[in-house]
Amino acid sequence: MISTKYQAPSNTQIPIRKIPNPKQNRFGHWVLVFRNYLEFGVWSLGFLFLLFSILFNTGCQRTKAGITVAGSTSVEPFAELLAEEYMSRHPYSHIYVQGGGSTAGIEAVRTRAANIGMSSRSLLPSEKDLTAVTIAKDAIAIIINPQNPIQDLSLGHAREVFAGKIKNWKDLGASPHPIVLVSREEGSGTRESFQKFAMGKEEISLESLVQDSNGAIRQVVSNDPYAIGYISVGLVDEKVKALKISGVEPSLANIESAKYTLVRPFLFVFDGEPTGEAKSFLEFVLSPPAQALLAKEGLVTVRNPLGE
Repeated sequence: MISTKYQAPSNTQIPIRKIPNPKQNRFGHWVLVFRNYLEFGVWSLGFLFLLFSILFNTGCQRTKAGITVAGSTSVEPFAELLAEEYMSRHPYSHIYVQGGGSTAGIEAVRTRAANIGMSSRSLLPSEKDLTAVTIAKDAIAIIINPQNPIQDLSLGHAREVFAGKIKNWKDLGASPHPIVLVSREEGSGTRESFQKFAMGKEEISLESLVQDSNGAIRQVVSNDPYAIGYISVGLVDEKVKALKISGVEPSLANIESAKYTLVRPFLFVFDGEPTGEAKSFLEFVLSPPAQALLAKEGLVTVRNPLGE
């Protein structure tokens, strides 16, 4: 077999492509990328959009400064409402609200991961080095599905239900069926307040379904006619039914008069005295317009803003 190698004629010149120097043009690099993709036929509208977005953001984007408010999922929706109202009055301010639970929020303040912590329970002795301000008071409602005929539970019966000692609805006057307990996770301010005001020395049953937010408990109870749980009164809607406890409805009037006893504080927590934007936001939250907004949402406003 004869192998033949091709040799270009001596008078043939191979054209040399001149590549532009990116340093000569601010966008030289991207021009080269465009040219390469065009020559090889690889092109898409998505790529073009992404490329121009990168160029635009690199030249124009500025980081928005602001404060972070983190913690209790019970306080979270009200803090979001207050933040929106505050930012509408202060267009250049930015307040970021996120949940995670009361204990997580308190820890976030201690580690400077958040400017303000949200707590739906009082501070523990180990947390008293922090500054807590009550922004409102809230009640804990024991909720069931609207299909459930029960309207009232004594506090003693409620305690036995959540301790797992009463396991069937027939023992409470309803149709026979196992009770489905729904509870919050460890570290939740709502759970700790419920443990303190409703359970006493009894512990919440380990057989309960554990949810990570008040909204999740409300969703489970609204979908299960045999479920029972507890959430912030301010989050009760038509999808669930709030029970009377020992004949007392968790209404605003009964909460204010202390007839309804499952009441806990909503706190803003700071590492030291609040300053800057955090102080400004707190002052707004304690102002008459903001307190009126919270009252409209079903919370009890604070009469002594500086006391816990």
